[in-house]
Amino acid sequence: MSIVDKIKDMLGKHPDQVKQAVDKAGDMIDKQTGGKYADKVDKAQEKANEFIDKSTEEKG
Repeated sequence: MSIVDKIKDMLGKHPDQVKQAVDKAGDMIDKQTGGKYADKVDKAQEKANEFIDKSTEEKG
C-alpha cells in the first residue's frame, strides 16, 4: 500500500482528524513565518478542507 493509499484510507475513516491536522499545519507555518503568508495559508487550508469534504461526500 502506497502512502497515497494510506492517506486516502485515513481520510475516508477520520476526516475530522485530517482537518485538525490541516489546521495545525497551517498554524505552525504561520508561527514559523511570523504570519507573513497568513492569507495564503488560510486559502490553502480552506481548499484542503473543501477537498476533504468533497472526498468524504463521494464515499458516503
